[in-house]
Amino acid sequence: MDLCTNEKILITISRGHHECLIMMTSRMPLTCAMCSILALFICAGSIPFVDAADANSSQIQLTDEQRLYKKLMNNYDRNTRPVFNASHPVNVNISISLTQIFDVDEKNQVLTTNIWLDQSWMDEKLVWNPSDYNNLTVLRIPCTNIWLPDIVLYNSAEDYTGGYMEALAMVSFDGTVFWPPIVKFRSTCEIDITYYPFDDQLCKMKFGSWAYDGSQVDVFNTTKGVDLTNFVQNGEWELISVKSIRHNIQYPCCSEMFPDVTFWIHLKRRTLYYTYNVIIPCVMLSILTMVGFWIRPESGEKVSLGLTVLLAFSVFMLLIAENMPATSNFVPLIGIYLTTVMALTSLSVIMAVLTSNINIRGFKEVDLPRWLRAVIIIGAKINCMKLAYVTKADCGMHEDKERYHQMHTTFSNDSGCALIDYENNSTKQKCEMTDNAREPVRREADLSSDTWLAREILSRLQLLVDKEEERERADLLCKRWMEAAEVIDRCLFWVFIFGTVFSTIILLVVIPTVRPYENHGNLVPS
Repeated sequence: MDLCTNEKILITISRGHHECLIMMTSRMPLTCAMCSILALFICAGSIPFVDAADANSSQIQLTDEQRLYKKLMNNYDRNTRPVFNASHPVNVNISISLTQIFDVDEKNQVLTTNIWLDQSWMDEKLVWNPSDYNNLTVLRIPCTNIWLPDIVLYNSAEDYTGGYMEALAMVSFDGTVFWPPIVKFRSTCEIDITYYPFDDQLCKMKFGSWAYDGSQVDVFNTTKGVDLTNFVQNGEWELISVKSIRHNIQYPCCSEMFPDVTFWIHLKRRTLYYTYNVIIPCVMLSILTMVGFWIRPESGEKVSLGLTVLLAFSVFMLLIAENMPATSNFVPLIGIYLTTVMALTSLSVIMAVLTSNINIRGFKEVDLPRWLRAVIIIGAKINCMKLAYVTKADCGMHEDKERYHQMHTTFSNDSGCALIDYENNSTKQKCEMTDNAREPVRREADLSSDTWLAREILSRLQLLVDKEEERERADLLCKRWMEAAEVIDRCLFWVFIFGTVFSTIILLVVIPTVRPYENHGNLVPS
């Protein structure tokens, strides 16, 4: 309603008010006065109300960004490519700002990262003259209102229902659009655990348009590549390098070429955690295995210690197997090391049983074989051990028989001088001097009745001597076998310490250091 109409209404109300006053004055003075007061309030209130509304409506103005936004969004269709010539492609520049590596799941072979996916392209429909809008050169527009390239992660391990972050798109006056959403990606990565836990992994993230081919949407990698300014270090993995390579691939489904930008992320595992929690305990258990060879063979704790160490190694093996992918393509280095030391521990248990058997072999009163005595003597020389019982000679059974036969003949032909000489360790010359002096007496004694008694005493004494010699011989045999077991234990100790140290150095130091160059991931495959 304009001002002229308001004036007409006011004039009409005033005329009616005047006529009402005349009529009410003539008939009802009080009623007329009330009507006149009410008419005055109505007239006074209607005129200012109309004037205020007209003044506010005339003072409303649009800001430069509002005018520019209305102009740009006028007849804008976000479902079509922003090029006037359909034969021209939309060139999309892709770069990433890697901020964090959340996790590398070896079991499921998935890499989880947090990145800023920087995308920029030219939108020919979003162009303006900055001088028309007070030198406004950049305008922030909601990304849902403009055309966006369908850039997806080809090797994604996640569904695509969530989409990207709805960040504002920065539009420049020349039509350049920059859109950097923050995205948490879960990408597939082939994990090579051959050198675990001294391994490094090379994972890729492949970005490209899913529906448009290269003639419609072409993607390029920017010169800056990957921005690591805001990167947060990971406690398990160390970031070595990140590279970007552009590919142009023709897939079997279509005849057109589909370009993509692939980012290669080179990661190296930090080994401090595994050194303190896996490697050092394994080395300590291996030392316990070697210490078991210093326990005396007659002790039954050798086998118990070996079985306990073997059980501990089995627990470590199970803990590592839980984190490893169930694949037969790779065998982890730490698994090979644990298997090696477990084999050495199992062999030490077998050797402990063998030495225990050798130790108690002497109770069967069997002498050491000649070949075993030769081996024991050589082993004792290598270990600088002095042998007290093991010699090249036999234990003396034939010597005892010959000495017994000689002594029995001597005792039967004399009157006891040989027995006295045997007990007093006298020389044969003294006995011969006595025999010459008593030769007539001996002949008479042989014919006397005391001959039978002397022989009986000699036989009893010989029986006691034989038993004592047999006991000493049995004791000597036991000590021979025990000494042989000690020498074998000492030799096995050095064999096992050499095997443990050699396997530890080769598997945990040499192989991770001299592994092939391409396995380090420095050579990015094309």
